[in-house]
Amino acid sequence: MTDAVVEFLLSNLKELLLYHSDLIYGLKDQVESLHKDLSLMKAFLKDSREKRNEFEYVREVVRQITDVAYEAEDIIDTFVVNAAMQKSRSRMGRMIHVFDNASLLRNVGRQIESIRAKVKEIYDKKMFGIVSMSGGEPSRRSAREKRPPVVEEANVVGFDEEAKTIIHRLTEGPEHLEVVSVIGMGGLGKTTLARKVYVDPSIEYHFYLRAWVYVSQEYSRREVFRGILESLGLMNNQMLNMSDDWLAEELCRHLRNNRYLIVIDDVWTREAWDDIRMAFPNTDLASRILLTSRNREVALHANADSAPHNLRFLTVDESWELLCRKTFRKERCPPELEDLGRQIARKCYGLPLAIVVISGLLLKREKTHDWWKKVADSVSTHVAKDPKQCMDVLALSYKHLPEHLKVCFIYFGIFPEDYEIPVWKLLRLWVAEGFVQESGQECLEDLAEEYLEDLVDRNLILVATKRANGRIKTCRIHDMLRDLCVKESAEQKFLQVIKGFAPNCPSSTSTQSYHRRLCIHSNVLEFISSKPVGPHVRSFLCFVLEEKHVPRQHTSFILDAFGLVRVLDLRSISFSRFPNEIVQLVHLRFIALFGNFKILPATISNLWNLQTIIVRTTCRELNILADIWKMLQLRHLHTSGISFLNGPPSQTRKNYEDPFVRRNILTISTISPDSCTENILARTPNLRKLGIRGKLITLVEEKGGSTMFDILAKLDRLESLKLLNDAFPLDPSRCIIPGLPPSYKFPPNLKKITLSDTLLDWDHMSTLGMLPNLEVLKLKDYAFKGSRWEPLDGGFRLLRVLKIGRTDLIWWDASGHHFPRLQCVVFRHCSSLEAIPSGLAEVSALQNMELHWPKPTAAYSARLIQRQKLQMQQLGLLNTAFKLFIYPPDV
Repeated sequence: MTDAVVEFLLSNLKELLLYHSDLIYGLKDQVESLHKDLSLMKAFLKDSREKRNEFEYVREVVRQITDVAYEAEDIIDTFVVNAAMQKSRSRMGRMIHVFDNASLLRNVGRQIESIRAKVKEIYDKKMFGIVSMSGGEPSRRSAREKRPPVVEEANVVGFDEEAKTIIHRLTEGPEHLEVVSVIGMGGLGKTTLARKVYVDPSIEYHFYLRAWVYVSQEYSRREVFRGILESLGLMNNQMLNMSDDWLAEELCRHLRNNRYLIVIDDVWTREAWDDIRMAFPNTDLASRILLTSRNREVALHANADSAPHNLRFLTVDESWELLCRKTFRKERCPPELEDLGRQIARKCYGLPLAIVVISGLLLKREKTHDWWKKVADSVSTHVAKDPKQCMDVLALSYKHLPEHLKVCFIYFGIFPEDYEIPVWKLLRLWVAEGFVQESGQECLEDLAEEYLEDLVDRNLILVATKRANGRIKTCRIHDMLRDLCVKESAEQKFLQVIKGFAPNCPSSTSTQSYHRRLCIHSNVLEFISSKPVGPHVRSFLCFVLEEKHVPRQHTSFILDAFGLVRVLDLRSISFSRFPNEIVQLVHLRFIALFGNFKILPATISNLWNLQTIIVRTTCRELNILADIWKMLQLRHLHTSGISFLNGPPSQTRKNYEDPFVRRNILTISTISPDSCTENILARTPNLRKLGIRGKLITLVEEKGGSTMFDILAKLDRLESLKLLNDAFPLDPSRCIIPGLPPSYKFPPNLKKITLSDTLLDWDHMSTLGMLPNLEVLKLKDYAFKGSRWEPLDGGFRLLRVLKIGRTDLIWWDASGHHFPRLQCVVFRHCSSLEAIPSGLAEVSALQNMELHWPKPTAAYSARLIQRQKLQMQQLGLLNTAFKLFIYPPDV
């Protein structure tokens, strides 16, 4: 994590030197020198990464670097705030020099020199000892990591079906050597499942030779080969001094003429598999490798042609069964403890390791109601009391992460338990926090999404829901891993979570805390009214289930408490007016607000660091007075209702003519049709997502031979377009769009379109069908009207998802060739639709169909499609199962 702290500080210093040197007038030389010193520290941190897990001395030096970097950040950020305030005052009053305060300059200069001296001391005196460190007494942690896990073959719960699936994959299939992988989160039972399969009689009968070897994070090729040879009973004294390659050849020779099964347990990297794979001959005897790993990437590297088996979590009933077996052995649970026991089992969230640990804890004490109630109230806390059995196992995954992913992972500690995290928001937060640094021309959000997918592949983060295009929509983290995040981040002063607040308890506030992030999960109003002070806080986030209204007298708490904040998520707090104090938070990069706002003030434009603006207002309309075109870092503008956006002020428009000035804006949603002018959209060439709400007829009305819609065609990077027809107070039928523009007038790379209340004739679907890259089409309520839809041939070549809301559609005549790649179709409240076209059964890609409140005849036709799909699957004509969901169920 220290690497990320130094990296972010260097990035900030560089930006100050390049773009805001006026704010550090008189200190520029010292800031440049500090930048050079910290660059050396960055190089040292990179060189010392491998030593951190071995030597406590190295870890202590890294902690000192973190403290120095934080101290430097505080000094520079505070000075910039003061300089910006002086500059603002000089504009409003008499014209005085911004930096007349010579004593302030001298003081800050001395502080920077003090920081530089500390950096030099660390580098000169301590780095030398670390770099030259070749002996010493390294930590014994690696020895513990290499120890094979203890696997109980008795009392295994929930693995019967999983074992059958793995056994089938091992004993059936191709004659050539195949790798079958089992992947899952640490503590989920991969080794236990592999052992259950390994000793199964059918496996013993099928494979002439069987061997088991444990690899883990720290491994030796020689030890792996010797372990397999020993497992096969082939090891002798002569082999003890043989080389790795000789052992590999010897192993290969013994395996070549036999059908064998080798279990390779706990493989962490692709390199580990590459190191040992040459020892396993690929003969046509149907031999198998059973590989377990926490990393999906490792499994796919070992066998890209066969999907790894994702080990599932235990169900609630299975968790309870395992808890009973481990706690009561052959006895029954006393009735008075059953409710609490089920509660305890449920709070282990299906993780067998946690259940085993908590069972051991329950065994140590007398089985009383009070003791079990205490455990039930804080299961994760009691599990954490025995770190060697559970938390250390989970922590291995964290310690194995590359540095750029460590900081992203422990950031999940900010979210409450069981919280379903919107990915779009998470990625913007990571970027604003500085966790994602520029790499060539790659978009920061795309890079952040790759980071998330990497964490998912490592089974550290769980996918909750997916988008129509297959990308992750929401994610979550297992509670035990979340506790690990909170624990690690607290030790590194990374974040502090306040779950409850007691006004008279000093520990309830972060007044004396050096944590950089503060997260409030409850009692937010009590916290605010206590007038907290957090001079070191850079992120303040509130996650409260119910929206809380902040009295007017407390709206200034943000500036008073957190003057250096960069991330401010206050969407769970309702403001009666826009908190104007926010405009003084010059370091702000991310802001999320909720309240009764009609105006986004012009002073927001002064926040030159702002990247993401999220404003949800109870008002139907929002007037954006802020000159977003001077906010060079702005990337995302999310507003609710109808937002009115202005172009650059005419008197300063010449300053915005550079075509690269607005290259950062990726999202604008939702704005009025009147705001879709060339003066605005021409300055967003990299726009990816656009939402438009209002009288859409404005977009298609022809004026002077062209329409405003023509401007959209120039947005060649736009992927998502949302068109919501809102004629309030008029009914949408009073403001009908005559039709859609020709397909060539749409942005060329559109992948997703959402329409609502447009009341278009179904004939206009042919226009959408001709869009070459369209993958997702969402027709919300009354997007189209008419009783019959007859698709034309040749359209919707790439469409994967089709969702249709309320409509008067009765007949839909479609065949499989009209939607050749359709994977999912959803109908919501299509109460007039008589039947689902039987031709959709011909679409081999179709996997999901949902009907909400359909007519009985439509539900019946959907079941006929389901029956036909099942028959095709049984005949081997389909590789994937078809899922049908009907609500309310009529059978």
